[in-house]
Amino acid sequence: MARNTYGGTDRVRWGVIGLGWFGEIHADTLAGMPGIELAALCTRRAERLNELADRYGARGRYTDYKDLLADPSVDVVSITTHVHDHRQIAVDALQAGKHVLLEKPMAAAVEDCERIVEAARQSEARFMVGHICRFDPRVALAKQAIDEGRLGRIVSMHARRNLSKAIGEANLDKISALLGDGIHDADLMLWFSGAAPLSVYAQEVHPGRCKYADGAWAMIRFDSGAVGVVETIWHLPNSTPFAIDARMEIIGTEGALYIDCGQTGLEIHGSEGPRTPDTMYWPIVFGERFGALRAELRYFADCIVEGKRPDRITPEESRDYHAYALGWMYRSSDLTAAFGRAQLTKMDRQPSTVEAMKPPNRAHSPEPPQEPMDHMDTAR
Repeated sequence: MARNTYGGTDRVRWGVIGLGWFGEIHADTLAGMPGIELAALCTRRAERLNELADRYGARGRYTDYKDLLADPSVDVVSITTHVHDHRQIAVDALQAGKHVLLEKPMAAAVEDCERIVEAARQSEARFMVGHICRFDPRVALAKQAIDEGRLGRIVSMHARRNLSKAIGEANLDKISALLGDGIHDADLMLWFSGAAPLSVYAQEVHPGRCKYADGAWAMIRFDSGAVGVVETIWHLPNSTPFAIDARMEIIGTEGALYIDCGQTGLEIHGSEGPRTPDTMYWPIVFGERFGALRAELRYFADCIVEGKRPDRITPEESRDYHAYALGWMYRSSDLTAAFGRAQLTKMDRQPSTVEAMKPPNRAHSPEPPQEPMDHMDTAR
């Protein structure tokens, strides 16, 4: 890391691998953060690379991520590529000594997640999966209230995370709604409750013409006795004034809480009708990015500067939550996350084991998987 005068701390030199929609948002956010230098960008598309490098003043320009990893002027990388590429790039980056912020979903299969976890264990570099919702102040305050015991024992959790048809049509040939956005709620339910799923039942609807279903519901029984329901539909009318309809209800034996992430607190009425712009995740305010993504990036940068491993979310947690989310993709009521939980216990005892969380023998299930595990994309 290079020295600068920002608070007397080190300047973290950052590279971004993958310059699609969210890679650009990473680059845009990093370029405006004190104490961080956007040092390098990487994409296979030369024209796109030069466009963004010129815009943000990044000196390093690479069409091969391995060349970026060999650059000694880069300390940390954001990996915002297609999920199929996550395993190899993350492992190579950790072995090259780079700190890694890997966007969710962690990888295309649980075996890939475990390989990344192994690489993180063996590396002195810091590693974190970008679960942005944990950095939403509303969510963090909810977690604090739960940890303080204000709800008592959690008995019910219900989440919805719904988007427009336009977003569905742009993404449903690459990733399912349940995995693309439901993984946020998988993460939050497990984080809030500290419990593990015992059984999962899911159903879906497919009114559109894309490869994956437009909407799905999952019901989860946890080992604590709680029940969770996740709803994710990418089929809202395009005229819907809000960008996302995201809410969560947590009911306990002593109280309840309600998180409304769809309400941004700002409604603008113009010639195109009412709109509620993002005010929480990565809004642009007078030309600068703010919000939960910036907080997440700052947290990871501080961990690097202070020489501590991130504990807001650990590699093992990311692997486990990803495994459970993959389980939700199956429609069989006989798919048990208890199987996965037992396998994850084995993985912790034997880090080299990579058989974890493979689906149970399909001969015992009434239906085949509704969608394969290897068609996920890094939507957000």
